Amino acid sequence: MRVPPSDLFLGICLGGLAGYVDTAGFVALYGLFTAHVTGNFVLIGATLTHPEHTTLLLKCLAFPAFALGVVATRLLGNRCERRGVVPIRSMLSMQLVLLVAFMATALLAVPITSPDAPLVLLTGMLGAAAMGVHNAAGKLQFARIAPTTVMTGNVTELLIDMTDLATGHATPAAKEKFVRFVWPVLAFALGCIAGGAGYVHFGFWCLLAPIAAVAVLLLFPWQVARPVHV
Repeated sequence: MRVPPSDLFLGICLGGLAGYVDTAGFVALYGLFTAHVTGNFVLIGATLTHPEHTTLLLKCLAFPAFALGVVATRLLGNRCERRGVVPIRSMLSMQLVLLVAFMATALLAVPITSPDAPLVLLTGMLGAAAMGVHNAAGKLQFARIAPTTVMTGNVTELLIDMTDLATGHATPAAKEKFVRFVWPVLAFALGCIAGGAGYVHFGFWCLLAPIAAVAVLLLFPWQVARPVHV
């Protein structure tokens, strides 16, 4: 069984977008994770070992902002379902608005000299909220593809499938799953490289790339799966 081309494109696009935004935000905003927000737990713990605690507030505020993005996406999806509207377009539109606001606020905050400056804090929160929408939409509307943000589980799954393929124990389902998982992982890795390089060369204008990616997804005629309720 082959993964439909639309799903391959979706996994590559969303995986690359998540890696790009996460890395650009990490490089620009004092090591803040916007997409892999739980990584901030480690960074908060590391920050507490230093007496100045200079980036603690920025990383702490990312959690409620991310949570608001997830909750807003869930509520928007429920409302769309009641009205008989395809939820994914509304979710992508919300992510697009938040990414534009993320870039606009970041440009206003330049030059960034303090992680506690109000515009810097707002920038980090908007980035986390945008990627909260990204994570929630992936869970609710794109469950048929591999996760496109947290890659540890994907890499584990790939290594299991690669072992089965190498030893001749792979089933047809395992081969299909390998294809489904490998492309988002590769796209995420390339997105990380592009996001870091993009910020170094273009500053926050580099966020035009993920903004354009979401805009393209809005125009794409996706066949949206039914939401997954967990």
